[in-house]
Amino acid sequence: MQSGTFHSSYSSDMGLRPYWPMRLRIILVIVIMLVFPWFAGRYWLNLANTIGIAAISAIGLNILVGYTGQISIGQGGFMAVGAYTSGLLAANAGLPMWVSVPIACVVTAVVGALFGMPSVRLKGLYLAIATLAAQEIIIWVLTHGKILGIGESLSLPPETSNLFGLSLAGSTDFNFYWLIMGCLVLTVIFVSNLFRSRAGRAMVAIRDQDIAAQVIGVDLFRYKLLAFATSSFFAGLAGALTAHYRGIISWERFTIETSILVLAMIIIGGLGSVSGAIYGATFMTLLPALLSNVSRAASGVFPSFSSYLPYIQQGAFGLAIVLFLIFEPEGIVKMWRNVKDYFRLWPFSY
Repeated sequence: MQSGTFHSSYSSDMGLRPYWPMRLRIILVIVIMLVFPWFAGRYWLNLANTIGIAAISAIGLNILVGYTGQISIGQGGFMAVGAYTSGLLAANAGLPMWVSVPIACVVTAVVGALFGMPSVRLKGLYLAIATLAAQEIIIWVLTHGKILGIGESLSLPPETSNLFGLSLAGSTDFNFYWLIMGCLVLTVIFVSNLFRSRAGRAMVAIRDQDIAAQVIGVDLFRYKLLAFATSSFFAGLAGALTAHYRGIISWERFTIETSILVLAMIIIGGLGSVSGAIYGATFMTLLPALLSNVSRAASGVFPSFSSYLPYIQQGAFGLAIVLFLIFEPEGIVKMWRNVKDYFRLWPFSY
């Protein structure tokens, strides 16, 4: 029986999954991801793709909020920058997806760093208001951006949605599944290793106690700015994938409600955890789908039930956040950890 943590080599100590049950779970998840699209219908593929994009955005926000301790309510705005940058490059310049999406990610990282420069000197409520201002400024530019060639909505040419010659237009759900999940896997690998590096440990030190981190030589301005840029990079990736997946971009998809939704994902999933961001994105995406199915099932008995569905969904979001903050502030990832600990120690639960 495992008792404590014991490593006999540096490679074992630095391993992301040092024990065989962890590796087995990863293999099982990979097998499920590879098999799922061949048996799932279009509805479930759409849900899976939506979860994948939301998870990328949530992981990006978790870098800033969960790992660095800098609250942000502007993730939706940064997603809009990535979506419109990729969309404009595709619509006006005819660039293919494999070119426009990386450019959109870099542009979003630069925009995030620019908004982060004044914000890194703020804390708490002041920082939240500053990021909220960034959200509103970006949306204002998009809604009044005729000088930039931005209208109320933007349609992407189908021929630009191709990846190294493979067209993703047409059977979008199945083809886009592999792209979105591939980006999610790369995001998870990158972020998991980021916080094993010098920069990642500096961000965690800033979150735990910024004054103590500064005393031991951590450059607060540099690493906070890096956290803003990295978080915005993945927000841009999520926005660009949304643009190409949906085919039509509208600023209404990236309002303050989107920023709050992504923030709710990492709160419910678990702050400072990559897997927690994925759990939160899954929960917050499946919840409205579940309520919609319940509404359709109940429409025969209560015909007016569907008219109250938007209000029920909003109430369910708020109730879920409140209940998690009261009963499990560390989120779903802590609940999963408790389950693993129970079975690992059973029958000696004490």
